[in-house]
Amino acid sequence: MAEWFVTEGIGEHRAVLKEGHRILAAQIDWPGTLSPGQVEDAVLLERRSRSPRGRARFDSGEEALLDRLPRDASEGARIRLRVTRSAMREFGRAKLAQARPTQQEVRPAPTLAEQLGATVLGTLYRDDWAEVWSAAWEGKWEFPNGELVFHATPAMTLIDIDGDRPPRELALAAVKPLATALGWLGLAGSIGIDFPTLANRADRKAVDEALQSALSDWPHEHTAMNGFGFVQIVARLERPSLLHRLHFDRAGAAARYAVNHAAALRDPGVTQITAHPSVLKAMQKDWLTQLQRRTARPIELREDAALANFGWHAQIISQ
Repeated sequence: MAEWFVTEGIGEHRAVLKEGHRILAAQIDWPGTLSPGQVEDAVLLERRSRSPRGRARFDSGEEALLDRLPRDASEGARIRLRVTRSAMREFGRAKLAQARPTQQEVRPAPTLAEQLGATVLGTLYRDDWAEVWSAAWEGKWEFPNGELVFHATPAMTLIDIDGDRPPRELALAAVKPLATALGWLGLAGSIGIDFPTLANRADRKAVDEALQSALSDWPHEHTAMNGFGFVQIVARLERPSLLHRLHFDRAGAAARYAVNHAAALRDPGVTQITAHPSVLKAMQKDWLTQLQRRTARPIELREDAALANFGWHAQIISQ
């Protein structure tokens, strides 16, 4: 039976869905921003004339786009809102969170463990998360004689399928790895898949049926493959995927990984984190305070611009 396991780390919560020793899916959450399910009062900053849409500012200072505003909602008034989608970061810009009016009681957003009904662990098995994280960081997924390449774009997540097999064979061989990768990377929203071009309608139908079977337990809709081998998938999107987190904030992702890796080290001494300047800059003071509190060890940060971009390593050194 598949079961979610969550670790609530420093600056991020990690989740892995496992069935025995097999990883089926993964999720990540970076607490501290507006999250789905959060109910809070905010100030209505802007309302378009005769429109149910607008923009509000929460007490944290974060803003959200609104829909379904009642007729009597006026600018400057406080209004109770339920967050329906987290903010989505992209290259060069960020999409605001989304919310809508509610009469529900004020409450914080459910934690990742609460959303998934998961068991909270002290730490996940390190190799599990390292494998998942590496796939998201590289944006690649290999299978025999083929490869999936993931591109996070503002419009959609695009997936290229490359390999040296005949087109029909390559397309069919990619379906199961594709379904697995979607779960590992926590993808949702609009997803475009560029299969090899298949001129024969029967070949396209075979791929459609294989894809339908592979994704049968995942709520989504998808188009039939067109003559150019393109398939579009649409699934409900509430928060950034693991792929999007790691691609649109690589320094922040590396900083969180470094701090949580250091927290898992058990020897006595001094926690030394050596990292590229961009990674050290992304480390929040509160994370380092939590790291010192959790480990009862002093912390030494070393900048090394010679490391590969976003590179880092953590170790325990003697005092």
